[in-house]
Amino acid sequence: MVGPIRRWQQRHWRERGKADRVELYTVVTWYVTAWFFALGWLVLPLAAGLARGRPAALLLGIPLILVAALQCAVANRLTRPALDHYLGRSRLPAGAHRVPAVLLGLAVALVLALAAVRGADGPTIRMALGAALVPFGMLYGVTVPVRVYLRYAALLAALLAAALWLADRSVAGLLGTALVTAFMTVFALIAYRCGSWTLSVLWEAERAREAQARLAVAEERLRFGRDLHDVLGRNLSVISLKSELAVQLARRGRPEAVEQMIEVQRIAQETQREVRAVVRGYREADLGAELAGAQGVLAAAGIDCEVRAETGGLPAEVRSALGWVVREAATNVLRHGDASRCQVGLTVREGRAVLTVENDGAVAAGGGGGGSGLAGLRERLAAVGGTLEAGHAGPGRDRFRLVADIPLTTVGGVTS
Repeated sequence: MVGPIRRWQQRHWRERGKADRVELYTVVTWYVTAWFFALGWLVLPLAAGLARGRPAALLLGIPLILVAALQCAVANRLTRPALDHYLGRSRLPAGAHRVPAVLLGLAVALVLALAAVRGADGPTIRMALGAALVPFGMLYGVTVPVRVYLRYAALLAALLAAALWLADRSVAGLLGTALVTAFMTVFALIAYRCGSWTLSVLWEAERAREAQARLAVAEERLRFGRDLHDVLGRNLSVISLKSELAVQLARRGRPEAVEQMIEVQRIAQETQREVRAVVRGYREADLGAELAGAQGVLAAAGIDCEVRAETGGLPAEVRSALGWVVREAATNVLRHGDASRCQVGLTVREGRAVLTVENDGAVAAGGGGGGSGLAGLRERLAAVGGTLEAGHAGPGRDRFRLVADIPLTTVGGVTS
C-alpha cells in the first residue's frame, strides 16, 4: 500500500508546482465534500427509516439515495470545467447546468414526496434537502455572478419553504427549512466561490513570479551583452577609423598606409583574444557583486536566499571563477524547479575555497545537471585547478546542491 502511494506522489505530486498542488488539493477537497454531505446528511439519516421497514421510506428513500449519488458523480465530473471557466482557461460547455438542474429537481421532488407521506421525520427531511442542494450549488455558485446566484437561491428557498409548509404545516419546520437553505447557500458560495477566487490570486502571483524569473535571466543576458559591447565597440571603431585612414594614405601612395594596416591587424587580434575571454569567462567577475546580485534577484522572484560568504584574502582568479559560479547557480535556481529557499555559503579552510549553493524545489530533471551552463563552469574552474559537483541531495531528492572546490595552493602559491 505504501509503495503505490509513494509512486503516485512522485509521479503526480512532486512534478507539480506549488500553485498546481494547491489547486489539486482544493479540487479533491471539493470532490470529497459533495460525497460527505450526501452520506452524512442524507444516507445515514434515511438509513434509520429504511431499517425500520417503513414502506414509504423504502419506496422513496432508495431512489433518493441513488439520485444523490448521481448528483455527486455529475458534480465531480463538472468541477474541473467549472473551475477552468472561473479561472478563464476555457468556457463552460453549453448546457452544463442542465443535468445537475434536472437531478436537483428530481431530488427535491423525492424529498417533498417523502415529507408528504410522512416517510421521515422533520429533521431528516431538512437534512436531505440540504444534501440535495450542495452538488448543484457548488457548481452554480462558481459559474454565475454572485448576484444571480443569490437571487435564484432566495427564490428556491422561498419555494421550498412554501412546499414543506404545505406538507407539514409546522412553523418550526418552516424555520428549519429556511435555516438549512440559507446555510447551504452561504456554504456553497464561501467554500467554492471563495476557494476559486483564492486559486485565481495564487495563479496570478505564480505568473508574476515566473515573469520576474524570466526578467532576471534577461538581465543576465543583457549584462553579458554589455560586456561584449564594451570589448567590441571601442576596438571596432578604432579599426574602422584606421582602415579608412589606410585607404586614404594608399590612394596617395604614402608608405604610412602599411603601418596603419599593421595596427589594424594588431587591434583585430587583440579584439579576438578579448572576445574569447568574455565568452569563456576569463574576465574577472566581482564575487561580492555577484553574491549581492544573486541574493537580490532571488528575493525579487520570491525565493528566500541566505548568503554566508568569506570573500577576504582570495586571489583575483579565484574570486572571478567563483563569481561566475554564483551567477550561473542563481540562474539555474530561477529557471529550474520551484524553489522557495536557497542557501549560498563560501568558506576558506585547509587551503581550499569551497562554494556551496543549495536550493529546494528541485524536480527529477531539474537543476541542469547535464546542461551546457554547468559544463562551462567546470571549464572555468579547471583553469584554476578547481572542481564542480552538482546533483540532487537529501532523502526526498527534492534538493539540488552545487559545490565548487578550488585548492588555493595551485593559484599563485597562495595558502589560507
